[in-house]
Amino acid sequence: MSLFLVVALPFLGALLPGLMNSAGRQACAGVTFTVSLAALIGLLTNAPTVFAGEVVMTGFDWLPAIGLNMTLMLDPLGFFFACLILGIGLLIIAYARFYLSRDDNMGEFFTYLLLFQGAMVGIVLSDNILLLLIFWELTSLSSFLLIGYWKHLPEGRQGARMALTVTGMGGLALIGGMLILGQIAGSYDLSVILERRDLIQASPLYVPALILILLGCFTKSAQFPFHFWLPHAMAAPTPVSAYLHSATMVKAGIFLMARLWPVLSGTPEWVVIVTTAGLVTMVIGAVIALFKHDLKALLAFSTVSHLGLITMLLGTGTAFGAMAAVFHILNHASFKAALFMSAGIIDHEAHTRDIRRLGGLRHLMPITFIIATLAALSMAGIPLLNGFLSKEMMLEEAYRTTLFGIPWLVPALAVVGSLFSAAYCFRLIGHTFLGPKRDDYPAKPHDPGAGMWLPPALLMIPVVVIGVAPFVAEPFVKLVTSAVLGGAAEVPTAYFKIWHGLVPALYMSIAAVIGGLILLALFAPLLRGWDAAPRPEAKAIFDRLIGWAVAAARGLIAPLHDGAFSRYAAIMATTVITLSFHAWMTGTIGAADYAMAPLDTIAVAGWLMLIAAALGLVFLHRNRLLALILLGIVGLMVSIGFVHFSAPDLAMTQFTVEVVTIILLLLALNFLPNRTPAESTILQRMRDAGIAIAGGLATMALSWHYLLRDPVAAPISEFHIANSYKGGGGTNMVNVILVDFRGFDTFGEIIVLGIAALLIYALTEALLAGPTRAKLLNRKPDQPRAGDVHPLMMVVLTRVTMPVVLMVGFYIFLRGHNDPGGGFIAGLIVSIAVVIQYMASGFGWATTRLRYSYHGVIGSGVLIAGLTGIGSWFFGKPFLTSDFTYVRIPPFQEFELATAALFDLGVFLAVVGAVMLSLESFSRLARRAHDKDSEHAMDIDPSCDSETNAKEV
Repeated sequence: MSLFLVVALPFLGALLPGLMNSAGRQACAGVTFTVSLAALIGLLTNAPTVFAGEVVMTGFDWLPAIGLNMTLMLDPLGFFFACLILGIGLLIIAYARFYLSRDDNMGEFFTYLLLFQGAMVGIVLSDNILLLLIFWELTSLSSFLLIGYWKHLPEGRQGARMALTVTGMGGLALIGGMLILGQIAGSYDLSVILERRDLIQASPLYVPALILILLGCFTKSAQFPFHFWLPHAMAAPTPVSAYLHSATMVKAGIFLMARLWPVLSGTPEWVVIVTTAGLVTMVIGAVIALFKHDLKALLAFSTVSHLGLITMLLGTGTAFGAMAAVFHILNHASFKAALFMSAGIIDHEAHTRDIRRLGGLRHLMPITFIIATLAALSMAGIPLLNGFLSKEMMLEEAYRTTLFGIPWLVPALAVVGSLFSAAYCFRLIGHTFLGPKRDDYPAKPHDPGAGMWLPPALLMIPVVVIGVAPFVAEPFVKLVTSAVLGGAAEVPTAYFKIWHGLVPALYMSIAAVIGGLILLALFAPLLRGWDAAPRPEAKAIFDRLIGWAVAAARGLIAPLHDGAFSRYAAIMATTVITLSFHAWMTGTIGAADYAMAPLDTIAVAGWLMLIAAALGLVFLHRNRLLALILLGIVGLMVSIGFVHFSAPDLAMTQFTVEVVTIILLLLALNFLPNRTPAESTILQRMRDAGIAIAGGLATMALSWHYLLRDPVAAPISEFHIANSYKGGGGTNMVNVILVDFRGFDTFGEIIVLGIAALLIYALTEALLAGPTRAKLLNRKPDQPRAGDVHPLMMVVLTRVTMPVVLMVGFYIFLRGHNDPGGGFIAGLIVSIAVVIQYMASGFGWATTRLRYSYHGVIGSGVLIAGLTGIGSWFFGKPFLTSDFTYVRIPPFQEFELATAALFDLGVFLAVVGAVMLSLESFSRLARRAHDKDSEHAMDIDPSCDSETNAKEV
């Protein structure tokens, strides 16, 4: 299966759970499971190639001008992480089906889960670092939604905000570091970057890039001092905790360090920063975990500790350390996901996660006891379980590592971290499952159905099998290690086995296990000392820092951003004019190359009318209706100016925009007083007049300079003229620019247009539902209204002209590629045809005959335009690259077919939908404001004459 499909399946599948929500919980979970399974099967179809030592590459240029390519790479490292993400994801989906209550929105949950899953798969398969950054930020956003899924819990909302804040700030640092890395290497493709180790490490920008990249990795993987966000994310549902903190989100930073290991590791800076952060995180996380009473909090800090362990192994910079890190990633994902799910089972059945209220559960929950005990013992590093093997490798690597010139520092801290790790594992088993049964459980504990215990039970298979027969995992771990090393070092020849003899790592491991048992025996006095000891609280520090940042921002913004738009405009305009004047006076202006063109009487008359309208707008702007009329005159004169300079496309666009804009503004002004209050003093008006005159003179001088002199460089219009037909298949250069050469700009513009219409709709909903509604209902018009609400002449005329206008719009649309016209103009013309129906016959009459959802029209337009652009990818061309051909269907003449027509159709629909949704929003306000009783007050009642109809209104 194509790698694109593997990445796209979760994103496409995210649409399904919401649609299946009404079909029931089983259908919702089933479709989510099917999507993830399909993606996993698609990934596994590439396994033979990966196991053969080859790399699967696929992709195409997306935005080659900035180095952003849609390229994906599947090597053993990416395959390993993708299998963890999709494989454990399947178990989490099955577990969540039975864990979540009937009150939880399953469709929403699984939609968020699939979005997160797709983003994670995108990270591990991206070959282009800019593409990787896009997926990286998507994981932050989707994890925010997952962590805050239980919106009714304040701690859930706070945990989501904290996670987004910390990982988002780290993401900004990562963007800077990756851009620097790409500039050093001369490419943004990882396959190229990974081959330029010497160039990167010799660059003076290596250290800044390293620090910024590590900030992104440390925040994502909860390394000290950014570890505090992860435990607060435990407010999420347990399936989220199990997924994010075992195989996915917190492993993203680990993955990136492993991916960039060939080019960043081995330097003193790497060793000191990464090893130190990993060691400190490992010890601090383990110590805090021991004294946590909440099962999920204990597991959260244990995750922090084990992530520190993996980070420390990568930080040593040796091939053996990298291999141990890969092995522990595999082992940790299996036992930690099982432990989180076991904690969820206990919470689900006993209605508490507080260890102090538990104990004796082995009698009541034997299946959960076996699963959790095996997983906890593996995490503690007990022999014959997989965690023991990677822990031994970690201790061996720590024994051989020297930090800050102190040979015993790393092994000593590694033993301390392992000791506390064993202690909290033993506490989890002993204080939760062992001891006598109690009679004060919040609920009667018992093992759940197989739907909840089977997923963690399946994870015990690799825990036990690898622990007993480590040679099973050895070939795969070494294959992944070879991808991590990337030729920077040889894969270690050491083989995996349970007994390595009487080596230092064995003694260190024994000391950790015995020390863990001793700590458990002394837990009560240690807990009293822990509670009494003063210590910094990371959350309090974070909250204080956020408070200081907010206060500082307000202190800076308040005097500058005081809401006075005229002040902002004056400052900006004055700055621009001053800088421009300085450039003008210090520059060199040569003699004019052309003489002034002779003045044309019609042009002078139009110019005078334009000046008169503009001046009238300045002096009469307080009368809103008159100002709108003068504004329309200005727009009309600009349209005539376009005609004068032989720009029919622009003239048609300007004219239709003016018509639609004036109508919409008239509706908006209907809710405002006819006159605006005088808010500016005489001095302020004199200031504004001076700035405006200076700006006008500056613009005139700049135009005079450029229009009378030859351009320094060839104008871009020459390229458009030469390639309009040859490259875009159209003789109308303006339309080809919009739908081909600058199609991406147009695509963004129709999205913005749709968003603006949706915002108007949302604002209307808020006005109608909020306190402003009463003011609308009680508002009286400033002037008496005309008695004839719907003049018969206008009604007849608009209905007769409706098909004619629609035919004109259709004609303008079809001719746009070769003659003046196009989707934008056609959309405005059709909008005018519908607008005049609203004007003539009323809102109710028009709405009952236009049964299409304007939201859907906007969405359809954007979707058609986007799919047209994506279609070019299937032919190996960049996004929105158009193509054309000529066909002949007898008896017709030969005619052109261009893919740009589909994109233009999307533009047409988006324009029509946006205009009509805005009109509908204003009309609904008008109907509520002018009539309290009748929902059809603006309709024509054929049984009444116009006078009666007007009285009713």
